[in-house]
Amino acid sequence: MNKKLLALYSLTHFWVDLSCAFLVFRTLSGGSDFALCLLLYNFCAFALQMPFGLLADRLDRNGVVAAGGCALVALAYLLPLPLLTAVTAGVGNAMFHLGGGIDVLNRSQTKARALGIFVSPGALGLFIGTIWGKSTSPALWVGPAGLLALGAAILWLCRRTFGSLRSDNASVDVSAPNGYAPLLPLFLVVVLRSYMGMNQAFVWKAEWAAVLTLALVLGKTAGGFAMDRWGAKRASGWSLGLAAALYLLSAMPLPGILAVFLFNMTMPVTLWAAARVTPGAKGFSFGLLTFALFLGYLPSFLGWPNLLTGPVSYAAVALVSLALLWLPLRKEAERC
Repeated sequence: MNKKLLALYSLTHFWVDLSCAFLVFRTLSGGSDFALCLLLYNFCAFALQMPFGLLADRLDRNGVVAAGGCALVALAYLLPLPLLTAVTAGVGNAMFHLGGGIDVLNRSQTKARALGIFVSPGALGLFIGTIWGKSTSPALWVGPAGLLALGAAILWLCRRTFGSLRSDNASVDVSAPNGYAPLLPLFLVVVLRSYMGMNQAFVWKAEWAAVLTLALVLGKTAGGFAMDRWGAKRASGWSLGLAAALYLLSAMPLPGILAVFLFNMTMPVTLWAAARVTPGAKGFSFGLLTFALFLGYLPSFLGWPNLLTGPVSYAAVALVSLALLWLPLRKEAERC
């Protein structure tokens, strides 16, 4: 993976998610239709990545898709209708993630470290953008200005590095050479991870929010490096097993933060494994797992009772995730 392009995609991921969070909490929150706006934004940003992924696979212009997503999020700042703003920002967010994600998957080949580096800055962007959006800072222009500059930089660097804006995606083929069975456990693992992220409640969470966010970010980054070093099966086994043990002690900040770090190490692993199932439709597989993120978010949005009631339930989710991952990763290890 080209290091400059990876750095640019990662920086842009941070800025896209920061800009979206800022927009949602600065211009949409407080309105009578805020709940609907939030639902539409998350649906467009995550659920729509699955069908959009197939289109991006076929278009074979990943840098263009990513830059177009940046432009749409910037455009959302100018729209007068809250619902239209939410939809436009969500679609732009989805397009950026797909364009960048497919490019990273294509160019990192069998490795996962670049994928971990790419996906991890988003959580930090959401955290900072949410705080910034809830503040009184008037700097509305900073988000879209940065988006347009970064989108232009993506187009320029793709053209300069590869000689054209074509991405050399594989011919679109949604078939799975070794069967679709591995996709279901991978999908369920991501649903559980999303649900856990929305619902785990630590008594110390407010005071340690920034550190907890950094643990999540660094965990995703470390997961890609760990997989490349020890293999997907071993890295996931150790990370989720240790996470389960530490979640039992998560009434205290340090074990809880380490547990979050370890639990999130499997994010690049699941994305990598899903792309291996359908190598001719990496955008579709990427979008399938972001649809799983949306499903994990829905129970909290709908106000359903939280089923995670403390350290034992957190540890149980980590162990269930490990059990679900074991079969697809074992089969992948056998093929490798």
